[in-house]
Amino acid sequence: MYAVFKTGGKQYKATKGDVVRVEKIKADAGQSIDLEEVLLVRGDDDKVVVGAPLVKGGKVTAKVVAHGRADKIRIIKFRRRKHSRRTQGHRQYYTDLEITGITG
Repeated sequence: MYAVFKTGGKQYKATKGDVVRVEKIKADAGQSIDLEEVLLVRGDDDKVVVGAPLVKGGKVTAKVVAHGRADKIRIIKFRRRKHSRRTQGHRQYYTDLEITGITG
């Protein structure tokens, strides 16, 4: 059984027991959360339920494992022959979720 859900403007495919890295969610580590924006659910009997746009009654339950920041990326703006260069760095915040249940 797996589900496709949406959080933080992105879509993720997950099965029960997976650890998924998503955009930062405001929840404490160890807390259980429900993700209500489920787009697709495939059951154990190979029955696929596709939402239009969301699955009615679909829910993914997850436990917050940890919060963190990703590796630094370098952003470089460079104008050739103008003696102009600008660099910037960015580290994105993330949340690790352990999927504990899928309904829908």
